[in-house]
Amino acid sequence: MLLEQDGLPRMAGRIFGWLVVCDPPEQSLEDLAAAVQGSKASMSTMTRLLVRSGLVEKVRPPGARRTSFRVEPGRWETLWRSRIALLEEATALLARGLGLLAGKPREVRARLLELHRQYSFFGQAFPELLARLERRRARAGRPGGLGGPGHRRVARRVS
Repeated sequence: MLLEQDGLPRMAGRIFGWLVVCDPPEQSLEDLAAAVQGSKASMSTMTRLLVRSGLVEKVRPPGARRTSFRVEPGRWETLWRSRIALLEEATALLARGLGLLAGKPREVRARLLELHRQYSFFGQAFPELLARLERRRARAGRPGGLGGPGHRRVARRVS
């Protein structure tokens, strides 16, 4: 239901959730349909959506005839960075709006000012949190989130 709150269909969330916990990490359309009890057509549509959104990667394991899907290792940092970029864009847009309202009474600007302050705060806080996460991973010997216990790269990306 988390992805549903972000505007994605529930079935996309079910597929994503399965790909986060499944073993092996690469799953074909047939595997996904069986695991989440959906039609193959729905799996095809939802995996295309998840690939386009950057949450899921399309791969072909060595020797396999079928394309599979997985949650790309190390992908979380990229997703957080894209959210940070959206915060920065919104902050800049809100600042422009405040500039346009420069001569207006404070009451007129109050809501926009409050929103700008919040976006600005989170736009500064999230990069700091991501840097802390990266330092923690580096101390644990897993830069970028890769190379930890159980990490294996057995499939190649399909364009």
